[in-house]
Amino acid sequence: MGKKINKLKDLAVRAGRWLGLASTPPDPKATAVVTADRFDGMTWQETLGQATALQDLAEELNERHDHTEDLLRDVFLAAFKASPHLRERGEMDPSRLVNHQVVTAMASSPEYEELHRETVGDPYAAAMAVLAQGAALRRLLEETRDAQEESRRARESQDEAADAARAVAAAMEAAAEREGEDGVVPGDAAAAVDEAIAEAEAAEQEAQQAAGAAAQALAAVTPTIRTAVRRAMAQASEAAREEAGLMRAWGLDAGQLERMSFEERARLAERLRTGRLGEFAGLIGRFRMMAFGERARRVENTPGELVGITLGDDLSRIVPSELANLGVPAMRAVFAAKYADASLMLYDSQGEQAIGQGAIIACVDTSYSMSFPHGDRPSGITAEAWAKACALALLDQARQSKRDFVGILFSSASEISVHPFPASAQAAIGDVIDFAETFFGGGTDFEAPLSAAVEVLEAEFNAAGRPKGDIVLITDGECEVSEEWAHYWHEVKRQLDFRTFGIAIGNGGSTASGSVLDALCDNLRSLDDLADPRAVSDLFRLI
Repeated sequence: MGKKINKLKDLAVRAGRWLGLASTPPDPKATAVVTADRFDGMTWQETLGQATALQDLAEELNERHDHTEDLLRDVFLAAFKASPHLRERGEMDPSRLVNHQVVTAMASSPEYEELHRETVGDPYAAAMAVLAQGAALRRLLEETRDAQEESRRARESQDEAADAARAVAAAMEAAAEREGEDGVVPGDAAAAVDEAIAEAEAAEQEAQQAAGAAAQALAAVTPTIRTAVRRAMAQASEAAREEAGLMRAWGLDAGQLERMSFEERARLAERLRTGRLGEFAGLIGRFRMMAFGERARRVENTPGELVGITLGDDLSRIVPSELANLGVPAMRAVFAAKYADASLMLYDSQGEQAIGQGAIIACVDTSYSMSFPHGDRPSGITAEAWAKACALALLDQARQSKRDFVGILFSSASEISVHPFPASAQAAIGDVIDFAETFFGGGTDFEAPLSAAVEVLEAEFNAAGRPKGDIVLITDGECEVSEEWAHYWHEVKRQLDFRTFGIAIGNGGSTASGSVLDALCDNLRSLDDLADPRAVSDLFRLI
């Protein structure tokens, strides 16, 4: 048998496919599931840089799994972007197939739409959605560890196949350098090319097998991924909805929240959740909505219910017979004289009119008994929570009317805390929370808080000349006041022309005729159902 002659052109035919692969670089595969522009990337990096909890989660996952920061980024952007676009599976790097399956399951779940409504366009809410799914992501990554490993092998096999193709090209170059004038290459050079081709074929086969194994492993865990993702999405949606409701209940708008850093907003949310009124956010929200509705219903200077005829010069309420005199030339002088003397016949009416000009002052009892539910129908709502929710709604009322607001918390004679909120400055949420969380838990004394309220109204009158303030006293207790102080109270009330509204929580004797509260207040009502803020809805039409 003769010696085999290796022609370079024959080697080129055998290596042709691998030469083509080596000369054509493969299309780069994506490592991110959600397509994003540079602004999206900047938003993610800024949020990650601000959110310590997010950094901790990324570090923890990276210690046990590969490519987890890519996964967290994808989950964040899927929640943040208005219309997130997910890449097709074929576009993904094999090592990110588990990520792709997780994000795809997330975006296709029914719970996603509910979550997305709360998180779209809000980096903080999107980051909190990622953190809310943190526990589920930990479990999910553990349960998909085999699939991740197969995907990693598939990626490595692809790289090895590409290296093998390049090795064939290198062997061909070496053979070409040793080509004789007759086109023949030495046997060892040809053998090197054939060996490189064999290795490339083996690497290609191994890559195909690895890809198949990765696909099978991923298919095996797909039901697990879908179930876990739906559960995690439901939990994240509930958390996002609760926090959004909490912020709305406390009167925080999107503009205020956007100006806060991630950590500031996180601390604020935690403080609102865990503070004294944390579990009563729903009541605060209902109070504010009720007060808003009452303000919307109120029409200033309306005559109200017709009760008879009176005399005056208000032409808007003149009776038709008086108006008819203007049509008779001889009677016009009589009409003018009666108008000048304010003796025209007018319709007399009685209605609810808000006449306050000065500050609105809420005096809230924080004695020990206020920390318990009251009334005939216990709802679990404490008297303190009801009183402070009412006071916060009165703060809104003052802001709407451009009036100063002062919250005065009191208990025993020496226990008093004054919280001013001038109309000229925005109410800082930290100051509002301080007011809501202050609680003394002692006895009950009316003189100290009402004297402090008078001092506020006196100072306002002296500085701005505004009388007609409104004091709202909310208490569940009874106490005596000295005769000397009672005389002072009625005298200063006459001078400053303010009104006092009393709300007695519970069914004690504090609202009875002749009681101390009855003597101190112009308008006194009792409350026995703390679950319904509408029991005092008229207060927000009168003040």
